[in-house]
Amino acid sequence: MDNGLLMQEAIKARTKAYTPYSHFGVGAALLDSEGHVHHGCNIENAAYTPGNCAERTAMFSAIAGGQKPRSFKAMAIVGDTEGPIAPCGVCRQVMYELCEPDMKVILGNLKGDLLETTVAELLPWAFGPSDLNNVKK
Repeated sequence: MDNGLLMQEAIKARTKAYTPYSHFGVGAALLDSEGHVHHGCNIENAAYTPGNCAERTAMFSAIAGGQKPRSFKAMAIVGDTEGPIAPCGVCRQVMYELCEPDMKVILGNLKGDLLETTVAELLPWAFGPSDLNNVKK
């Protein structure tokens, strides 16, 4: 699936966002190794911290639906921003855990601006499972 089509899926996902407080909808579309697209949208909560970002919603939904972690090919993320939207730090960390470091990530906005990057480029010097090898038991 090309970047434009995956971004169109992210735009569809954004329409499902629940944002009664910020009114800032974000959509994510996650392509798995079988060619299926998993939608994610941000979901807010009056207490703020129990909310969830679009990127994590897409990854968690895919895994809850039976996909294996690190079986994803690409993710597109879209928001109504001036330039291409970027994922928050928490989402970057979860992407590093659940996706391959070289997985393509397409950042975009509603104007059609796109920027292609990778998980590793979004989170250099990431903390991952191998960092736990030195933990004393």
